[in-house]
Amino acid sequence: MRLHDLKPAAGATKQRKRKGRGVGSGLGKTAGRGSKGQNARAGGGVRPGYEGGQMPLHRRLPKRGFTNIFKKEMAVINVSDLGRFASGSTVDPAALVGEGLLKGRRDGIKLLGQGDISIPLTVKINAISRVAREKIEAAGGSVEVI
Repeated sequence: MRLHDLKPAAGATKQRKRKGRGVGSGLGKTAGRGSKGQNARAGGGVRPGYEGGQMPLHRRLPKRGFTNIFKKEMAVINVSDLGRFASGSTVDPAALVGEGLLKGRRDGIKLLGQGDISIPLTVKINAISRVAREKIEAAGGSVEVI
């Protein structure tokens, strides 16, 4: 079998509707738009969510809660992710970005305690959980909150 032998399965493709190509085509004259009305006009139609004057769903539903615009969004990294660093190296935000562990801008980085670590590291990070701090110090490393 060669590339030129490939073709779609039977029934997988069908002809597109050629609208407005004469009355004999069955889709001539008004081209399937009907006669007159908002949808028959060029550029016509209603905006998304419009329900013909009925109170739209997004206005019928009750409002709940609020969004705190001052909320800090932290990037999360686990202790198991630090295994790729060399023994005795310093782990800071720049090193994490260089290693490909962080993507995009956040308000800080928090280290969580999932997984294990056996190499001593110096960790300089914005926030750290109690379990993560214990695991790093048990492996002979140190933690500094920046």
